[in-house]
Amino acid sequence: MVSAAERQSSPALTGLIEQVIAAGQMNRSEHIQLTSAILADHSISDEERRRINRVLDYIQIGRLRLVD
Repeated sequence: MVSAAERQSSPALTGLIEQVIAAGQMNRSEHIQLTSAILADHSISDEERRRINRVLDYIQIGRLRLVD
């Protein structure tokens, strides 16, 4: 079993998070990628989980737009 400290960040996931925040919007496909990653509990680090939660919080407070 892999502990949380041993999990590595995925460069693709980190890049997607940074791209979404920089753009100020995300499309449905990107939203699905992030929510799927957070639901796949064993595959992401705690830091990635915090970053994804931040992006989802930004959508709720209107800082990011969800576009089709």
